[in-house]
Order: sequence, then structure tokens, then C-alpha cells
Amino acid sequence: MTFVVHTIPAFSDNYLWLIQQEGSRQAYVVDPGDAVPIQAKLAELNLELAGILVTHQHPDHIAGIPALLEHRSVPVYGPADISVVSHPVSDGDTLDIAGETFEVIAVPGHTLNHIAYYAKPAAQSPVLFCGDTLFACGCGRLFEGTPEKMYHSLQRLSQLPPGTLAYCAHEYTMGNINFALAVEPDNQDLQMRMEDCQEKRSRDCPTVPFTLSTEIKTNPFLRSDAPSVIAAAKQKDESADNSIAVFTAIRHWKDNFWPSL
Repeated sequence: MTFVVHTIPAFSDNYLWLIQQEGSRQAYVVDPGDAVPIQAKLAELNLELAGILVTHQHPDHIAGIPALLEHRSVPVYGPADISVVSHPVSDGDTLDIAGETFEVIAVPGHTLNHIAYYAKPAAQSPVLFCGDTLFACGCGRLFEGTPEKMYHSLQRLSQLPPGTLAYCAHEYTMGNINFALAVEPDNQDLQMRMEDCQEKRSRDCPTVPFTLSTEIKTNPFLRSDAPSVIAAAKQKDESADNSIAVFTAIRHWKDNFWPSL
């Protein structure tokens, strides 16, 4: 059976993800910050909500859950300290979702309890639902975690198969690429990615999902060992003499770069 992910835009730049095993009417939603577009998509596709996956507790990821539960009582998987979660999960746990086995991966940084969900569907690319940890050409702001925690979380995700399709929660790509080009203006892979993403956005098409192999070539937050990124970091902080210090300098730079995401 084919594993299908439906894209549901929400708010100004969020993506909600609806997971379905083709041929089944059951579907699972990831990070439902708004119930209305999810209910509309379920009705459009004649699907029934079977469960909810949560990566972290920010309102644009969980605010729609109470309304969804009014229509159907389903399990809500996520970090144990989130009040709307009925089925707590943590690092290393596995879930049977839409006919696939998902692994829970702890990725603290954006929040301390942030988790991601990873699966390897048969005869398809692996999939990663990473919330606000990894973005196209970027990473989440550090609201709770330390740069060291986020660095290690991103390194852990970067070790997944290169062909993994990463489904993040926001359309931040163009702003992130603008910053990445400030860090690595001569990165030809990044220049090509800018052209590709500009073309997609001109047609109002999502730039998500993206492959981890693309991120490793273009995302400065996964390139703390690249000489060009090290040189850029040292311009901001001369003491940036190791990978974590380089990452920290680049993240601080991004915090003050417009738009800061």
C-alpha cells in the first residue's frame, strides 16, 4: 500500500500534515494548530481522523486539537508534559501509524520537549515530521533549549538516510535562503536552490518537503564543519573554534537577521 502525505496550509505560513495509507479511510494529522482546514480536508477526501501527532506545545501546533476531539475521540501522541496529549511518547518509542512504523526521536532545542517522527515506508522515501526543529535552509529559534542541544538534535537528524523527505511546519524557506546566502554567498548548490524555490513560490507551491541531502549541502546550521561557514562564523565571533561554537555564532546571527525565523 502507498503511504500518502497531504499538505494542508494554515495561518500565514504553517503546514499541517495529513498522513494516510492509500486505500484506507483512516488518517492522522501532525501538529494541528487549526481544526478548520483539517476538517475540510478530511471531508474533501472522505477520510476519518484516526489520531493526532504532536511535536511540541506551541499554540500553532496544538490549538486545533480540542475542536478535533469534539467530533471524534482519537489518541493524541506527543510529549508527556503537554496537557492535550493522551498517549505520551518519548525517544525511541515506536508507533503504528497509517500502516507504517514510526520512530520517535527526541530533538530538544526549539523547546526542551520537542520530538520528531520518522518512518521508512516500503518502496518509498523515508519521511521525517520535524516540527520546528529543522526548516528548509534553517532551524527553529531557541526558545528553551541551548545551542548545544539544538546542534546535537540537528546532527542526529542529519544522520538519517540522505533521501529522507523532511516535513517541517512552516514555509520559511525564502527568508532562510536569504540568510544562508549571507553566510555562504559562493555556495553554488545554495544559489541553485534559491532559483528552484523562487520558481515554486511564484506558482504558490510549497518548498516543503525537502531531502536531507539537500539540507546538508545548503543549510548553514548543518554545515558547522564547512570552511566557508566557519569563516563566516569567525567574522561574528572570533572565538568560534569548534562546531558547536560555529553553530552558536550562526544562530545568534540569524536571530538578528531580517526576517528572523
